[in-house]
Amino acid sequence: MYLEHFGLREFPFTITPDTSYFFSYGHYADALNTLLVALRIGEGFIKVTGEVGTGKTLLCRKLLNSLDEQTVTAYLPNPQLTPSALGFALAEELGLELPRNLGQHRVLKHVSQHLIDLNAAGKNVVLCLDEAQAMPLETLEALRLLTNLETEKRKLVQVVMFGQPELDARLSRPSTRQLRQRITFSYTLPPIDRRGLQAYVAHRLHVAGYSGGGLFQPGALALLYRASGGVPRLINILCHKALMVAYGRGDRAVTRAHMRTAARDTQDAQRGTDAGRFWKWSGAAVVVLAVAVYLVVRKEGL
Repeated sequence: MYLEHFGLREFPFTITPDTSYFFSYGHYADALNTLLVALRIGEGFIKVTGEVGTGKTLLCRKLLNSLDEQTVTAYLPNPQLTPSALGFALAEELGLELPRNLGQHRVLKHVSQHLIDLNAAGKNVVLCLDEAQAMPLETLEALRLLTNLETEKRKLVQVVMFGQPELDARLSRPSTRQLRQRITFSYTLPPIDRRGLQAYVAHRLHVAGYSGGGLFQPGALALLYRASGGVPRLINILCHKALMVAYGRGDRAVTRAHMRTAARDTQDAQRGTDAGRFWKWSGAAVVVLAVAVYLVVRKEGL
């Protein structure tokens, strides 16, 4: 598509959690450092919350990649599990092969013994739960009981929960107060601020191989901030669409007009921007973007 036109090696604004694009700026750097310090000192439960699209999964992947060789990691991307399924999932992540007909008690016994063995070998164990707001309450309680295992100096397994703000609501219930009291470190990921947005866009372009300057004009960046609210996922979607529009029109830079078209075509773009004022004409915007895509296809001879 537009890679050669803009001098890019790869698409810079995909929404997959590629850790090479991790934005070590402001609260993202603070969040990663907080997690690493908390794990280093042996805390049992750590919580990171943020709205949809603020980069929790990417932060989780970056954390897993940043841990040393003495750390054994387990990653559960979908914690919507029963207590029994949680035990099997954790066992599988830790490399244990257990018969499926084992009861929950036997599974946890095997997992517990394996954690003790890993600790004796000088290994730390970190379990990362993504989308933790979806975990059933009874599974949260099973997770708390699992973390009761500890030596005189540290927990045998440390748990980092990543979730949407609904996780805080679930933890505020009386039935989860014991778990809530064990969370010693918490961090909330806010959207990217206005100053950081320009650095974020430049960072992703640089990682993707762009070596020029001023690809996104100031007016386009200003509209991008208002339309995205600083949410990284929306920033990526809008930038990708704006680049498509610019390429389809044969332009070498993304202007405010290109970004306005991208915003009109994006359902979650913030209303109240000049893109939002034309919201009722979003159908026309889809047509404009479709024309841009058609021009792209024609250029590439597809």
